[in-house]
Amino acid sequence: MDQARFKTQYFRMIKDAGFSTVRINLHPFRHMERDGNYTLRDSWWQVLNWAVENALASDLMVILDMHEFVAMGNDPQSNKDRFLAFWRQVSERLKDAPDSVLFEILNEPSRQLTAQMWNQYLRQALAVIRRTNPTRTVIIGPAHYNSIGQLHTLDLPEDDRNIILTVHYYSPMDFTHQGAPWAGRKDKTGVEWKGTDEEKAAVERDFAKAQAWAKEHNRPVFLGEFGVYDKAPLESRLRYLKFVTRTMEK
Repeated sequence: MDQARFKTQYFRMIKDAGFSTVRINLHPFRHMERDGNYTLRDSWWQVLNWAVENALASDLMVILDMHEFVAMGNDPQSNKDRFLAFWRQVSERLKDAPDSVLFEILNEPSRQLTAQMWNQYLRQALAVIRRTNPTRTVIIGPAHYNSIGQLHTLDLPEDDRNIILTVHYYSPMDFTHQGAPWAGRKDKTGVEWKGTDEEKAAVERDFAKAQAWAKEHNRPVFLGEFGVYDKAPLESRLRYLKFVTRTMEK
C-alpha cells in the first residue's frame, strides 16, 4: 500500500460489490527501526491509519492481519521479539478503535514455527494485546498454514471468549496451486475439478471437521483464505469456488 498500489476508492468498490470485511495484510518488519524497541516508522503508521480510516468510512469491518509468516516460519526464535513488539505498538495505538477493527495475530504459522511453539507464541501475543485491548476480537488459526487438519493441535485459552478461529482452505493442492512456482507446481497444469460426488464429499468432510471443532470449543469460524491459482482451467475454477462458497455458507 505504501507504493500506492491500493487506492482510496477501492474500499467503496469492495463495499459496493457486497463484501462486509476487508483483511489488510501487514508486513511490518521492514518498517521497524533498529533501536532495540523495533519502533515502527511514522510513514508506516500513516499508511495504516489511512487504510483503517477509509475502510471504516466505507462501513467495512477491518482485519489487521500480521502477515510476516515467512520470516516467522523461517526463524521464529530470532523474530519473536519483533513479533511481540509489533503487537505491543499496534495494540497501544488502536486501543480506542471501534469494535469493528479486529486483530489477526499471525497469518499461517508454519515450517519451523511448530504447533507446540505456536501455542506459546499466540498466548504471549494475546497477553500483550489484552493489556490495552481487553475485549478486542482477535483471530487465531492453527499451525501448518492454518490447516483444518491441524485443529487438534491448537490450544486457545478457554477463558478468553473474544477469539475467532480462522482456517484457510486450498484443498486439493494439486488443483488449487497448479502452475504455482512457489508451491513447486510450476509445470503441473491441466488439473480439473469436475465437481464429482467424490470431490464434493472431500470438501464437505473437511468443513465438517472445522464445524465439529468450533461446536466443541464454542468458537465462531472465519474462512480467512480460499481460492484457486489462475493457471487452473477456468470452468473448473468457477465450479470449485462456487461449491466451496455455498458449502461454507451452509
